[in-house]
Amino acid sequence: MTLHAPERRSWPAWRARALAGLAGIAQTLAFAPRDVWWLQLIAMAGLFALVERSASRRDAVWLGGSFGVASFASGIWWLYISMHTYGGMPGVMAGAAVALFSIYLAIYPALATFVTRGVSAGGPWRALAFAGAWTLAEWLRGTVFTGFPWLSPGYAHVDGPLAGFAPLVGVYGIGGLAALAAAWLARAVLPAVGTMRAAGPASRLAAVAGVLVLLGAGAGLARHAWTTPSGKPLTVRLLQGNIAQDMKFERAGIDHAMDLYRDMIVAAPADLIITPETAFPVLLQGIPPDVAGPIREFADRTGSHVVLGAVGATLTDHGPTDLTNSLFGVTPRDATLHRYDKHHLVPFGEFVPWGFRWFVDMMHIPLGDFLRGTATPGGFAVGDQRVALDICYEDLFGEEIAQTLRSMPVPATVLANATNLAWFGDTIALDQHLQIARMRSLETGRPMLRATNTGTTAIIDAHGRVQGRLPTMTTGTLTGSVQPYRGLTPYVRFGNLPALGLALVALGLGLAMTRRAR
Repeated sequence: MTLHAPERRSWPAWRARALAGLAGIAQTLAFAPRDVWWLQLIAMAGLFALVERSASRRDAVWLGGSFGVASFASGIWWLYISMHTYGGMPGVMAGAAVALFSIYLAIYPALATFVTRGVSAGGPWRALAFAGAWTLAEWLRGTVFTGFPWLSPGYAHVDGPLAGFAPLVGVYGIGGLAALAAAWLARAVLPAVGTMRAAGPASRLAAVAGVLVLLGAGAGLARHAWTTPSGKPLTVRLLQGNIAQDMKFERAGIDHAMDLYRDMIVAAPADLIITPETAFPVLLQGIPPDVAGPIREFADRTGSHVVLGAVGATLTDHGPTDLTNSLFGVTPRDATLHRYDKHHLVPFGEFVPWGFRWFVDMMHIPLGDFLRGTATPGGFAVGDQRVALDICYEDLFGEEIAQTLRSMPVPATVLANATNLAWFGDTIALDQHLQIARMRSLETGRPMLRATNTGTTAIIDAHGRVQGRLPTMTTGTLTGSVQPYRGLTPYVRFGNLPALGLALVALGLGLAMTRRAR
């Protein structure tokens, strides 16, 4: 008697693409504020199963694209608010911009599924290729055209077992491991779809065991201490002024913000006090004496170190030039200000990409064309500790933070981010950004302080846990303490190289076995 593998059931293309889109939406639901890490695995397993049963690479591209468009459109819709509500762009144009941007971002998962479908070798090889292709595609998405790694799948796992891999391979590596686990999960549940041979109980058991080993290894690694406490805890005060974006750059709003933050700063001492990004929405030299004077006097008298968000500039006879989005550190009894200029700028918000001036001119965003700063190698000294500063969007790029730490003569022991997300209202963007910051703590083994205008102001410990946070859209001060940590995790030492190396090996094995089979 001859046994034949089951024939592939033919589905209408629209049905498979619709299911891929639903899987993409499910992946978005796995991120903050819901934080359902296992749903991300199920969503990606669904995509892998659809790719397995797809008839061609062309179909696989449509599946990856449908997954990506649905995931990004449902996950970054808040960009519409910044462009339309606060930027003044016509609603139709703002909606079209979000849709087109989602389509562009979907190119990367489509590329991953295209490569995956090209692996026809049986056994585990396509699952390995899927993991490798997905890792490389996500890295490209975070790099090409200055990068936009928002909603990278690894972020969904900050509260899951795979988070233990963060100090080793970073967010992209976690995303690749999640893709591998998802592929194995799909093979265990649907072992005879597409080009896969019918699998017996042993193959199913091996796939399930692989998933459990990955999750167990991550949970075990989370118990390992890659960094150690450094000195005594620092007392911190993080300020949240809740200045409405539509009045932030109006004269009345500017005066209100400067008076408010001055009063919040001098209300109580702390080792470190941080304001949000552009809390003082003027040139540093434009802060009036009745605001700057009390802050300087307070710092000298109490020994408090203060980080101010303001606009930097070079003053010339023709006026200020070379505007920068900056943070200025006030050290007690030291007239020299520490200056940090943002160096990874936001396209369309802080610089105008070539050929898109017409697009930016449709919005009314003040200070929309900044000069790119350079990374400060020394960090801001607070007693015997050093704080690595970054601004808003910059904490999306873990490789850059890791590079900053390993290039410092004495690596910083605390990370700090000042941001203004008022551009996006009270939306999921705020929680998503907090989740991203937590991943940076896991990767570097250091605490992260976040001072924001409207939310989410938070203290994150070196293990990625939120020690305290302020409610969004409120005015307040988050007071607490943070334990600095020293030492370098493997991720800080090597950046994304281990993750990319493993991805290339996995993808190479899949392609090599396909060629051998042919």
